[in-house]
Amino acid sequence: MNERVALSTNNLEAFWMPFSANRQFKKAPRMFIGAKDMHYTTSDGRQVLDGTAGLWCVNAGHCRPKITEAIRAQAGELDYAPAFQMGHPKAFELASQLAMIAPTGLDHVFFTNSGSESVETALKIALAYQRAKGDGARFRLIGRERGYHGVNFGGISVGGIVGNRKMFGTLLTGVDHMRHTHDPARNGYSKGETEHGADLAEDLLRIATLHDPSTIAAVIVEPVAGSTGVLPPPKGYLKRLREICDQHGILLIFDEVITGYGRMGEAFASDYFGVVPDIMVTAKGLTNGVVPMGAVFVKDDIYDAFMGGAEHLIEFAHGYTYSGNPIAAAAGLATLETYKEDGLFERAKALEPVWADAIHSLKGTRHVIDIRTIGLIGAIELEPMKDMPTKRAFTAFVEAFEKGLLIRTTGDIIALSPPLIISEDQIGEIVDTLKPILDNLD
Repeated sequence: MNERVALSTNNLEAFWMPFSANRQFKKAPRMFIGAKDMHYTTSDGRQVLDGTAGLWCVNAGHCRPKITEAIRAQAGELDYAPAFQMGHPKAFELASQLAMIAPTGLDHVFFTNSGSESVETALKIALAYQRAKGDGARFRLIGRERGYHGVNFGGISVGGIVGNRKMFGTLLTGVDHMRHTHDPARNGYSKGETEHGADLAEDLLRIATLHDPSTIAAVIVEPVAGSTGVLPPPKGYLKRLREICDQHGILLIFDEVITGYGRMGEAFASDYFGVVPDIMVTAKGLTNGVVPMGAVFVKDDIYDAFMGGAEHLIEFAHGYTYSGNPIAAAAGLATLETYKEDGLFERAKALEPVWADAIHSLKGTRHVIDIRTIGLIGAIELEPMKDMPTKRAFTAFVEAFEKGLLIRTTGDIIALSPPLIISEDQIGEIVDTLKPILDNLD
C-alpha cells in the first residue's frame, strides 16, 4: 500500500476553494477563526465587521445562543433520521412554522440542503406538476438574463450569468431567457424599486409568442437580482409578470434565497412587493447560515395535484438524504425564534431608509458610477479598469478586509447585505471605511 504524508494544516493546496481566486488566496490567506454578533475574528486577532451577513445568510448575526444551543441539544438527542418513508417531529414542526410566515396559500414545504438544490427541486416540481395535471406539453423553463439560481445544471440553465454557464456545454434544453431589468441610464442611483422598466415584463409575452405559451411550464426570477450586483425590480414589473403567467397558465417561481427571512424588512420579498408566486425557493437565512438547509414552498393546488392514486405509491420521485435533517431543522426553529424574539424583520424595515441614505452618501466618490439600495441590500458599482475587469472591485475587497470590513464583490460591483442586527453606528462605519478605499483606488 502506498503511504502518503498528510499535508500540514498550513499547506492550503488540498482544498479547492469555491468561487475563489485560489492562487491569490493561497499566497495571502484571509482566515477567520471566530465570530460573534456583527464581527469575525481573523487568525491574526483582528475584528472584521461583517458587511455581507457571511454570504447573504447570517441574518441574525453570528453565534446566537439560542441557535447554538438548539444544535448542541439536537446532536445529543437525535443526530440523523431518514427522510424517505420515515420522519422526525422537528421537520414537521419547522414546516408548519414556515407555512405560518409564508405568503397566503404557500402552505407546503419541501426541504433541501441549499439554494441550488431548492432551485432544482422547484424546477422539477413545476415540470412534474404540469404532467400530473395532464399538461405534459408544458416542458419549457424561462429564466432571465443576469439571473442567478445556484450552480447545478438546472440552475445555471435558467440562470443568466455568462461566467457561470460558459464552461458547461449545452445545459438543459427547452430554456429561454427574458431581458434583464438593469437600466442605469434611466434608473441610476435608485432607492427601492426603480421608476422605469415595468414594460420589460412584456418580454415574457414575446417569448411566449415565439414558443407558444402552452409549451411553457414555469418562469423563475429573483424578486431582487442579487448575485449579479443587486438589481431592484421596476415598479409594477413583478405584478405584470404575475398577470402574464396567470393569463397563460404558467407557474411563477420566485427565487428568494437571498431576499427571504427578513432581508427586505418582511418575511419574504413576496410580502414586500405584494406579489405571491406559485413556488418560492429559499435557503440561506432559513438556518442563519449555520447548518445547510433549503426550503421550497408550493401552493396548495400544486401539492394536491400529486396526492392522487394508490396511497402506498411515492407521489414525487425526488428528495435528498439530508432533507429535513434533525440538526438543520432544530437550527431552523431556533433561527425563526430568534428573528421573532429580537424583532429582526421589523428592525430591518426601520433601518431601510437609514441604510439607503448612508450607502448613497458615497455618490460622487471616485470611480463610483451607480449605487442601488433596497431593503438591507446595497450595491456600489465601480467603473472597470481598462482591460482588467473585476480588478478594481477585487482590490477594494482586499483593502476593506485589511481595514476591518468584509464586503462582497461581483464583477466590478461591491455588494453589501449586513446582518439585520446592525446598528446605525455600524452602518456609518461601513461607509466611513469604504470611502477612503474607493477614493484611493487606481
